[in-house]
Amino acid sequence: MLKNTLTRHKRALVRHGRALTPHRRIALGGVAGLGVAALAFSAVPSSADTTTTSEAAPAQHVAYSTEQIKGVKADITDQLANATVKVEAIKAKKKAEAAAKAKAEAAAAQKKAEAARKAKEAAAKKAAAKKKAEAARKAKAAASRSAKRPAVKTYPNNLDGWIRESMAIMKKHGIPGSYSGIHRNIMRESSGNPRAINNWDINAINGIPSKGLLQVIPPTFKTYHVAGTSWNIYDPVANITAACNYAAHRYGSMDNVNSAY
Repeated sequence: MLKNTLTRHKRALVRHGRALTPHRRIALGGVAGLGVAALAFSAVPSSADTTTTSEAAPAQHVAYSTEQIKGVKADITDQLANATVKVEAIKAKKKAEAAAKAKAEAAAAQKKAEAARKAKEAAAKKAAAKKKAEAARKAKAAASRSAKRPAVKTYPNNLDGWIRESMAIMKKHGIPGSYSGIHRNIMRESSGNPRAINNWDINAINGIPSKGLLQVIPPTFKTYHVAGTSWNIYDPVANITAACNYAAHRYGSMDNVNSAY
């Protein structure tokens, strides 16, 4: 009878939507045990004598407590709540770590870009400085060349130009002589012909004829040749300069020569 009563209660619980979980089954088992014990004690008479009867015992209503079931449900709810909190905490931690990683990567990228920009600026400044230094070097070299190579004065290729160029060279070397004195002796000796040659005087007889504007013999030209002029005895400027140098040593100046010298 008790078994049937418990079975009816279980079915009633299932019909009302309260499925029997393992914890609930344990609780119902405990209640059933208590019910059986109660029935056993109620079936025993108070006196020492025991009378056996064949009549069935009347059906008893079994009372049970739901406190244990409520406690189990609360524990499961708490565990689920704790698990949810842990999951949310893990998600929040991962999200924070991802945000920190993204921030670090962005900072690294910005730092790299800044370094690249500074390197580019430094390279541009270096190139500009190099270009400026090269321009300054070229300007300095050009100025130096201009200072070392003053403009060379040119003279006309005639008797006047030859005399004037020769006098400029004579001035650098401290050789005396005036334009008039040089011109006068040239006209007497060669009539202004730079290719003139004497083939009849004693020098010619001795095999060393006088040559050029001022009729200089080769040994005298070689001895009194002035640096910076040609070694060709027929060169007008070289001939005049060497002859004036010889006259300065022997007569004091070409101005003092008035005949063959």
